[in-house]
Amino acid sequence: MSTFALLLTLIFVAFAIILSIWQRIGLEKDIIIGTVRAAIQLIAVGYVLHTIFRLQSWILILLMLTMMITVATLNARKKGRGLPKIGRRIAIAITSTEILTMGLLVGLKIIGSTPQYIIPISGMIIGNGMVVSGLFLNRLHSELETRREEIKVYLALGATSKQAISHVMQNTVKASMLPTIDGMKTVGLVQLPGMMTGMIVAGANPIEAVRYQILIMYSFTSSAAITAILLGLLTHGLLFNKAHQFIERF
Repeated sequence: MSTFALLLTLIFVAFAIILSIWQRIGLEKDIIIGTVRAAIQLIAVGYVLHTIFRLQSWILILLMLTMMITVATLNARKKGRGLPKIGRRIAIAITSTEILTMGLLVGLKIIGSTPQYIIPISGMIIGNGMVVSGLFLNRLHSELETRREEIKVYLALGATSKQAISHVMQNTVKASMLPTIDGMKTVGLVQLPGMMTGMIVAGANPIEAVRYQILIMYSFTSSAAITAILLGLLTHGLLFNKAHQFIERF
């Protein structure tokens, strides 16, 4: 794609701004900021990846992955207002998911152990973990709001903290995983996923592109489950004290 063709894509941004002004939505400033940030961030990442791919340095790969996890954690942490040290738990969940998933992919030689494979696929796994974490915390907040008294009744009847919160955690984990599972059910029928589309546009064989997309979708399912369950186990201790008394965080 030429630079001129890339600049022409600003027409779509201008169209969104015009619609926002016309309908008085008030998102013009956010759209402009998002457009500028996206361009700067992607161009910067492009040069960074070019350098990493050229040098083939594991130190640079680890630094890149650390940056991804840090940004994902900071973004997901915003959903956990009222929960102290939730950022640390999100980081542990996402990092564990990345290590387990990427360890299997590389260890079983499903993908090559080169930056060209590790960084893009890790980015998708970490990004999915970030989304799952945000969905988990949003649903946890609403579940605790609606079932606060039910939890207290369970505790009053002699239930342990784990027993009292079990239904809340089950519903929260399920809700955070559902978008990933629903995406698997409709992939290829409703839309062609990003990785597959990118490979096809770049000239790859569609069958080969489909194989890589299946790899991503299957790893997403595993990473969603690992992230949600780990976050549930790590978050439990923030809701009760040592005497199994419910702490109203929200």
